[in-house]
Amino acid sequence: MNIILGATGHVGSAVANTLLKQGEPIIIITHNPQKASEWEQKGAQAAVVDVHDGDGLKRIFRQGKRLFLLNPPAAPSTDIVAEERKNITAILGALDGSGLEKIVAESTYGAQSGDLIGDLGVLYKMEQGLARMSIPTTIIRAAYYMSNWDASLQTAQQEGKVHALYPADFKLPMVAPDDIGQFAARFLTEPAEKTGLHYVEGPETYSPTDVAAAFALALNKPVEAVTTSREQWAPTLKQMGFSDKAAESMANMTLITVEKRYLQPDLPDRGATSLLSYIADVVAKSKKEK
Repeated sequence: MNIILGATGHVGSAVANTLLKQGEPIIIITHNPQKASEWEQKGAQAAVVDVHDGDGLKRIFRQGKRLFLLNPPAAPSTDIVAEERKNITAILGALDGSGLEKIVAESTYGAQSGDLIGDLGVLYKMEQGLARMSIPTTIIRAAYYMSNWDASLQTAQQEGKVHALYPADFKLPMVAPDDIGQFAARFLTEPAEKTGLHYVEGPETYSPTDVAAAFALALNKPVEAVTTSREQWAPTLKQMGFSDKAAESMANMTLITVEKRYLQPDLPDRGATSLLSYIADVVAKSKKEK
């Protein structure tokens, strides 16, 4: 039995859907009863539990053999680093004595030691905690999610603009959630002893200008990339509802990315989904929903 922690977001749902298509049994962990019902209708088992309920988590972990672990994101209006570290502490505690035979954990490009650097520091702590456990673990360090651009559809439609913290011509690795789902499902179903660190990205690197061009093609209208200056990163994030600490963490994480102060792999695992096809799908889905 495969257990999916974090299945209600883009990546976790991609992992879960991939496994279901392969005929693999899965248990979805969620705190939302409505989401649990939706997954049960798809053929999954579902368990409703809060991630901070260590005993409840452990009971669910003991029902399976393989776990896909995605640390649930905290609301940006909170101190996201503090909240997400609480999640990690609770999850690691529940894993102790769980009887799981393998874990596949979702991390990120740039994971490194440090405070107030958002997911880079939080997920590095997760990696280190898992390394100290006896359960065989595969780590996926995923590139920038293409799904982070979904919210830009509105401004692309209404203003003809895609707003970005990154410079307009700054190229960075990106990956579609569905491609991560394919890799994660493969790693989960491999022999337990087959583990390792995998960097996963798309077929090539892309810039905000490339994102704007993809929206322009899909919407059949001009769209330009607009860069937020570095000194305006934190104020802009606060205007979007980020707490002071969350804005500082995001700004620090963005700076690390722009300055490329992280390990860049020579031979990453590459998904097949291009940015053009991903954005085209986002636009097509939005039209169907209207």
